[in-house]
Amino acid sequence: MGRKTLTFTKMQGIGNDYIYVNGFREHVEHPEELAVRLSDRHFGVGSDGLVLILPSATADVRMRMFNADGTEAEMCGNASRCVGKFAYEHGLVNKDVIRLETAAGIKIIQLTKEGSEVVGATVDMGDPQLKPSLIPVDTTWAPGDICLAQPLEVLGKQYEITAVSMGNPHAVVFVDDVESLDLPTIGPAFEHHAVFPKRINTEFVKVLSESRVEMRVWERGAGETLACGTGACAVGVACVLREKTSRKVTVQLKGGELEINWNAGDGHVYMAGDAVTVFEGTVQL
Repeated sequence: MGRKTLTFTKMQGIGNDYIYVNGFREHVEHPEELAVRLSDRHFGVGSDGLVLILPSATADVRMRMFNADGTEAEMCGNASRCVGKFAYEHGLVNKDVIRLETAAGIKIIQLTKEGSEVVGATVDMGDPQLKPSLIPVDTTWAPGDICLAQPLEVLGKQYEITAVSMGNPHAVVFVDDVESLDLPTIGPAFEHHAVFPKRINTEFVKVLSESRVEMRVWERGAGETLACGTGACAVGVACVLREKTSRKVTVQLKGGELEINWNAGDGHVYMAGDAVTVFEGTVQL
C-alpha cells in the first residue's frame, strides 16, 4: 500500500509565501507538524507556513494558518488575499466579494481581477485594537489606554514601541535606517521579550514621506519574512498615531508594496496588494 499524497498550491503575496491546502477535498491530521516539515526550504516545499482553506458555518470559507515553526496564528493579511484568489479560481466561491472566517474574526475580501484571473485583492482588516491588555502587552509596562511610543530596553538599547493588534500582536518601532539592522539578533529579542505574553511581531519602519514608509519585519514563529500584511496595517495605524504620515500610506517591504488606508469614516484598516500562484504539486506524507 503506497504512502498517502497531499495536493497543495504554493502562493505568495509580495513575497510572503505559504503552502495552501484545499480542505474541502484534503484532510490534514496534524497541521502543526506538517507546517514544520513542508516549510523547510531545504528538505520541504519551502514557505513561511501552511494555510488550510476550509468550509465555514459563518462565512464563505475559513482559513487556519500555521507558522513555519508549527504555531498557529490568528490571521495573516497576505495569506487572506491568496485565499480569496484560490477560493475564486478553484470554484469554492463564485463572487468578487468574499467573507473569510479567521481566528481573528470575519474579514471581507474584494477581489481584483484581470479577465477571469484574480491578480490581487483589497481586504477590510477591521478595527485596530489599541488597548494594551487585548493586544496583549504587559499592562504594568504599558499601563494606559494605549501603548504609544512606550520606552523598552532590548539588548541594552532603548526603543520606542507603539503596540497594535490587527487580530495578532505587533510592535512598531520607528528607526532612521532599516537596512543596517541586525534583525536575526534583535528580532528574537523582541519576539520573546517578557512584556509580550504571546510573543510579538515586530516592524522596524523608516518614514520616507507623508505617504510612503519602508519596513522590515520579524514575525513570531517565522523569523524575517519578505512581507507581513497585518504588520503593514499596524504600521499604517502607528504612523497616524505618531503623526508620521497621512491615513493612506504605501508600505514598502522587501517583497513589494502594500497600500494601507486607515479609513477615517468607519475606522477600519484596508489593505491592498497582489496575490500570485507560484506552482501546484503533490507531496508524500
